[in-house]
Order: sequence, then C-alpha cells, then structure tokens
Amino acid sequence: MIENCFNLVDEPWIPIAGKERASLRQIFEESSYSELGGNPIQKIALTKLLLAIAQTAYTPEDNYDWKDLGAKGMAKKCLDYLEDKHDLFYLYGEKPFLQMSSVVDLIETRTNKRKAKAKGNAALLKAEKSGEPKSFGAGFYPDLPSENNTVLSHTLLEKELDDAAKTVFIVSVMNFAFGGKRSEGDLVNLSGQVYGGLYSAKSSPSLGNYIGYLHSYLVGENLLTSLWFNLLTHEQINENRYWEAGLGVPPWESMPAFENCRIAENLKSSYMGCLVAMSRFVLLQENGLYYLDGIQYPSHKDGWREPSIGLKGSGKDLKVLWLNPDKRPWRELTSLLSFIDSEAQNGFDCQQINGGLRRAKKTNQKVGIWSGGLKVRANSGDQSVKQGDDFIESCVYLPSNQEQEESKWFENLSSEMKILDAMSSQVYKATLNYFKAQKVDGKNQASIASHLFWQLCEQQSQKLINDCDNQAQRETLRKTFARLANKAYNAQCPKTTARQLTAWVENSPRLGKYFKNLEQEQKEEHENTITNP
Repeated sequence: MIENCFNLVDEPWIPIAGKERASLRQIFEESSYSELGGNPIQKIALTKLLLAIAQTAYTPEDNYDWKDLGAKGMAKKCLDYLEDKHDLFYLYGEKPFLQMSSVVDLIETRTNKRKAKAKGNAALLKAEKSGEPKSFGAGFYPDLPSENNTVLSHTLLEKELDDAAKTVFIVSVMNFAFGGKRSEGDLVNLSGQVYGGLYSAKSSPSLGNYIGYLHSYLVGENLLTSLWFNLLTHEQINENRYWEAGLGVPPWESMPAFENCRIAENLKSSYMGCLVAMSRFVLLQENGLYYLDGIQYPSHKDGWREPSIGLKGSGKDLKVLWLNPDKRPWRELTSLLSFIDSEAQNGFDCQQINGGLRRAKKTNQKVGIWSGGLKVRANSGDQSVKQGDDFIESCVYLPSNQEQEESKWFENLSSEMKILDAMSSQVYKATLNYFKAQKVDGKNQASIASHLFWQLCEQQSQKLINDCDNQAQRETLRKTFARLANKAYNAQCPKTTARQLTAWVENSPRLGKYFKNLEQEQKEEHENTITNP
C-alpha cells in the first residue's frame, strides 16, 4: 500500500506575498496574510481552490447570510471542514490529491504494445523510455515543455521541483493547461477513446481558447477578506442558468472514474467545475508525472461561463474580455464597472465583480479589483507563449463613496479615461508625423511612444481612481498626464540637429484643449445635451 504523506492541510506549500509558504490550515487561521504569491496564473488557480474549499465548507443562502457569516465565520467553517476531511488532502498515498492512479495502467499497456512491436535494441530502449514520466520543465507555466522546446534563457531550464511546487503545478494545470500535443497520446483512454500518436488536447477551460481570458476578482484588506468577498451564495449560483448541477461536489471528495462519467459531466455543468476543472488526469512519480487529457470542457462560444471572466452579448455577437499585454488591466476598469451606469455602453458582465462589489462596499472595508492572466497564442491546436506574450496583472482599490455618489464618480472616471485615450492617440500621431517630416517610417517608434505613455500613466492609476470625485485634483492630474505624454514623445523624438528640432517643434502633441476648466467643460457638455438630446 502506498504511504500517505505530504498533507496539504499541514504542510506549507501555498506561496504568500512577502512571507514563507503556508499550509491550508494556516491560510484560514492567519489574518496577517495580505495576498497570494506566485505568478498570476498560480494566484488565480490557488484562489479557485481556496474558494472551492470555502464553498464546500459553507455556501451562504443569500447576501444576508453572507454578511452574517463574515470572513471570520467563513474561516472557521473552512477549518472545521479541513479537520473533518483531512485524509482527502494527501499529495501521495492511496488517494493522491487531484490525481488519477488509474493512468498508470494506460501507460503500462501502451509501453508493452510498443515493446512487443520493437525491432532491435534501439527500438526497445525507445519503447521503454516512452513509458517514463514526463518532465515538469521550469514549472512556472501551467503545462509541460514540448520535446523540441527552445530554451531562450536560464528561466526556461528544467528545474527539480519540491513537493510544494509540485502541488502548485498540479492545482494550476487543472484549470490552465495549454492545448496541444504535450499530453500522452497513442493510447486508449479511461473511457475507451483511442488517442492517436499525434493526439492534441484541448486547452483547459480557464485559460482561454486562443488568446487568454482576463480574470477579475474582488480584493480586501487581507486574504481571508478577499476570499469572503468572492464567495458566491446559493442564490447567485442558482441564477446562473449554465450551472445546471448547481454548486457541485469537489473532485477530492468524489473523483471522476473516466473522462465522461456522471461525475465528470456534473463537474462540467456546476460551479465547482469552474473552480477545479480536472481538465488533465495526472499522477506524480519520483522523477516527473504522467500527464493525460482529462475532462473536455466547451468553449465560451458553446456556453462555458466563469464568474471571473468578462462577457457581453450573446450567440454570434458574444464577445470576451481578452488579455492584452499592451493594455494593462486597470485600463479595463470602466468596462468591468459599467453596471454602475445603466446607460454605459461597451461594458462587460463579470459576475464576480457585478455580484459582489456593492455588497462588499457596504461592509465599509477596503475594496479593490485584481485582474490578471496569461497571454498565449494558438497554432494548429497547440498553445504556447512567444514573442510579446506574458503574464499580466494589476490591482486597484476603489474609493469608499456612497451608491448615490458612485454614478458620478464612474462618469468622471470614464471621462478621464477617454481623455487618456485621446492623449495616447496624440502621442502616436505626433511621433509618427515627426518621422514622416524627415522622410522616415516611424510606425514602430510611434507605437513605442504610445506604449511608454501608458506605462508612465499606470504609476498614477490609483491616484486617478481616488481623485475622480475631486475637481481640482482632476485638473492637476490632467496636467500630470500631459507632461507624461510629452515625456513619451521626447523619448522617441530627439531634437539634436536643426532638422530634428524643426520636426520636433512642428509636431509636438497639442494638449492644451484638455486643460480647459472642468466647470466650463461640464457646462458645455450640459448645454450640448440640451441642444442635441
């Protein structure tokens, strides 16, 4: 019998920002943890797991029950649950956490077939080697390295992971594994489906089919409060028509037998499937892991919904809020908060934000929005991270204004973001025209200048959000952003020679119109509304 060891309830394995790793018990005992550590994908995957534990331990009936529960009440329920289900959280043992022991037989059967067909010692050794576990690679991507993976820097070199890092890896791949041929092929899976030698697995549901979803969560003054803010009620879960099976049962309590068994189908149609998808069937070994395709989920086009992703429209007009490394998540804030203004357009519906923000603000606690994910690209069904693809995340905190003031604040924020967009366009056009005046193609420099402008603005993003209800500070901030626009222009447009100086003067960004007194600006907007209703 396999010995039970490394229990996730007791062993420290969860990365914590600014602190040492923590166990599951410590997560719900300590109120000093501010936020999770790791890269954005690991943060989302761990948040999902912790929410799955919290939702299983106790799901409030409605918002009144949620408020009565509180962060401390949630933590107490979770600790009681972990104590009761302690034996279900061993990384190694008879029932390893989120792992499928049955995949060993599939690999052994395939290896024996290959050995039987092998002709010569070289072919026999190759057949035997094909039965060995796969390598973790660098370990920070939610997937395994391909056999012809190009190593561009030391960060991509294969690393020996400890049990804590292996646990984070397994939790991450359940929802975020890349699509492609890195999963085991040339075998018959647990449900009897034949996988050919070039079998390509679908990407995990939380990653995003082509580009990568932008996930958003509420955050509070500490980790426990953040989890409580994002806890859904039975009322919210039942309102989501895509979750026909309701909350569902966590897989560590009831593991699927094969890819499309009753338990697997229930995961696909329940909220629990969003939190712990089991999209890969894996098993840890001493020198790697066995890695097979698991439960196959539909895409958002086929009805898949997660409360942390932004969607708008329906049917053929359905649109997703994708990740964009050139557009930091804080710039999507007006899209995520569009529900504040019933007349706002081009907003995205994110259930995690829409359903929780106002109830969280009523607690009179610090409330913010964290957004992040991983930008990927797809080619012939294979997903990878190349060129400008990267992890991305940002976090902003919202002012504690009352609901009646919230609409005006949002209106002001939307107005200031439109002005920043206009300034960015001015920087781009000014830089482009600077090089055009010298008979040079300046598209690349114009893009760099515009991107630099947004990078500089990000340093002032929290101040912008805080000051949107203060007229004098808005005026001051506009001047700050104008200086940043000129700084970005100057960084790409030197004025060393007489010819350069002439082009620089003639094409400098014209930003004076943005400094008009806000009272006059609002008066003109009001008069324009009356004249052209």
